[in-house]
Amino acid sequence: MWMSVPRRGMGPPLSAASFLLLLLLLLLLSLSAVSAASVGNAEDYAADEAERTAADNIVFDDYRGKGCVDDSGFVYKLGERFFPGHSNCPCECTEDGPVCDQPECPKLHPKCTKVEHNGCCPECKEVKNFCEYRGKTHKILEEFKPSPCEWCRCEPNNEVHCVVSDCAVPECVNPVYEPEQCCPICKNGPNCFAGTTIIPAGIDVKVDDCTICRCHNGDWWKPAQCLRRECLNGPSLS
Repeated sequence: MWMSVPRRGMGPPLSAASFLLLLLLLLLLSLSAVSAASVGNAEDYAADEAERTAADNIVFDDYRGKGCVDDSGFVYKLGERFFPGHSNCPCECTEDGPVCDQPECPKLHPKCTKVEHNGCCPECKEVKNFCEYRGKTHKILEEFKPSPCEWCRCEPNNEVHCVVSDCAVPECVNPVYEPEQCCPICKNGPNCFAGTTIIPAGIDVKVDDCTICRCHNGDWWKPAQCLRRECLNGPSLS
């Protein structure tokens, strides 16, 4: 049994029939929303499936046995010559694929400092224009002396050629080396050893009261020839 309780400030109460009608209307609205969402999802799925099927049915061109393709995607006919890439040798398109030339490329200069690979063969674009010798650099055709006995030149091929002075055998037993001179010199002229004494060449020298010595002519490195005589206090013999 329904009872109505009057409330201040509100309209008349709903009857039981009106209340049931309102619930039924709300239920029908909820079912309509769910059905619309299901239909929308089904349509989206069908569209995605159609896109996947279309992608699977794409057929890419196959040029095997019909032509050749370079690095940029250009297609060449059988028998046509082309360059597969910017640094490749020319090729001919055949049924088996590109057949490329293999030329004998010239050797690069050993002193090449810049090489370009823009053609079939590498090219030297810059050659070192100086020589290095013992840690120093020299210009092409420059002549220099790394030591008093050496004369050198920087050749156009960036190589250093040197000539070493050939010194003659000194004519003394006590040669000296002067600054900036290659070969030793005999400041006191030719001489030789008479025992432990150095005597001048070309004369007889009395080395003591009983011995007279003389250097060999031309053979300054040999000991002097000495003769023992009566012990005299006279001057040296000539």
